[in-house]
Amino acid sequence: MKKVLVPLAAGFEELEAVTIIDLLRRASIEVTVAGLDDDVITGSRGTRILPDKRLDSASSSAYDMIVLPGGLPGADNLNNDSRIHELLQQMAKKGRYIAAICAAPKVLASAGLLQNKRMTSYPGSLSEAEGMHNTGKAVVVDGNIITSRGPGTAMDFALQLIQLLAGDAVRRQVEEGLQR
Repeated sequence: MKKVLVPLAAGFEELEAVTIIDLLRRASIEVTVAGLDDDVITGSRGTRILPDKRLDSASSSAYDMIVLPGGLPGADNLNNDSRIHELLQQMAKKGRYIAAICAAPKVLASAGLLQNKRMTSYPGSLSEAEGMHNTGKAVVVDGNIITSRGPGTAMDFALQLIQLLAGDAVRRQVEEGLQR
């Protein structure tokens, strides 16, 4: 079974986080929601989520993918946590999938993972001067890096993650169940 880590920080974008977690679990992908600390995490719109684990205990496991939901100040809080940068760099060295949506690609940029990469993000959250090519598309896959533009693209993003981890047939099965 494929394993995915979804770190959450205070101020995360609820639509993105819940869509990613829900759709990946519908695809029978094991998702671990990890909080930066032990507390219930409150999103940017006041939704509260109890993480499965604390980031410190979750990061010792082997994951096939890490997915960073965006939102503000959630993406900034992830970006300000050195453990996230370290985990992203470890995943990159292992050639594992690294995904981020909305403002969260800024965390990938700060970790040095978007140099010379095609990507997308929420408009205005990153600049071209940071060494990447922002396509503005809904979802962009460049090697092991997957990025998406924002809350409105969360379902397409999650379905692309399913396709990468579980294949076309599982993606179609999940998508059919959603009645898209």
